[in-house]
Amino acid sequence: MRRLRRTASLRGLVRETELAPAHLIQPMFVVAGEGVSEEIPSMPGISRYSISNLVAEADEIAEAGIGAVIVFGIPSSKDEVGSGAYDPEGIVQMAVRALKEAHPDLTVITDVCLCEYTSHGHCGVFREGGTEVDNDLSVELLAKTAISHADAGADAVAPSDMMDGRVGVIRFQLDEEGHADTPLIAYSAKYASSFYEPFRVAAESTPEFGDRRGYQMDPANAAEAVREAQLDLEEGADMLMVKPALPYLDVVRRVKEATGAPLAAYQVGGEYAMLKAAVERGWLDERAAVLETLTAIRRAGADAIITYYAKEAAPWL
Repeated sequence: MRRLRRTASLRGLVRETELAPAHLIQPMFVVAGEGVSEEIPSMPGISRYSISNLVAEADEIAEAGIGAVIVFGIPSSKDEVGSGAYDPEGIVQMAVRALKEAHPDLTVITDVCLCEYTSHGHCGVFREGGTEVDNDLSVELLAKTAISHADAGADAVAPSDMMDGRVGVIRFQLDEEGHADTPLIAYSAKYASSFYEPFRVAAESTPEFGDRRGYQMDPANAAEAVREAQLDLEEGADMLMVKPALPYLDVVRRVKEATGAPLAAYQVGGEYAMLKAAVERGWLDERAAVLETLTAIRRAGADAIITYYAKEAAPWL
């Protein structure tokens, strides 16, 4: 076996897993205001941008060979029902229009959730006086959000809320509203993970009370992820997602083998922050460690990887 490992050229001839910039998706955070470029302390090298600066950052992302971004919005105000999420003039809707005008060939995906927009920080809404997220009412508002993103020009919508039945409702509404060609990327296996904390700081979406374990998945479960993925496909999802990535590579593999469907994995903020912290302390070689982790995610079965390292890693490939 060692004879085929002797030189870089020989290793390349028998390499089983390909990793290229086309496999990477860059997350982006957009905020209200002008001239804003604010680094996120929990994720060194990643910033929140106002719309004009977001477009400028997208220039660099596209130049690096990255063909897709996923956009998260942080509104200037929040309320109990997350109305900023489905406002036609909301921060994400305006950002999508600006990105598509400046970069018509860039694939702009939008995260569809209410957590960044609700005053309580949960991914759905509560009935008056209630203490649990109302699934059906939340799904109705999530569908409104997805339609508003598609109306703004989003190339794909990605519901991340983990409400039951939301994929079917969103797919139906997209078709009814003239967006039958808009793909739906379902966060099918989104775990209640401790690795989300840097994102919650970035998106200002930490729950004011309780947690999200009542709707996000138990980290101990894998077969459940397969069932979730199969349900989402039946409801009309075009692509599936597992989130986080590295702690759930077994789930990535199981979902891919069980469904054969296009699959994304999200290398989340905590995964990124761990790598950055180790690199800053001189404990890891950044390029080698990042490419090894991204290759592992691809090897497990992911067709696409959402990663905060996309722009930085692309020139290394």
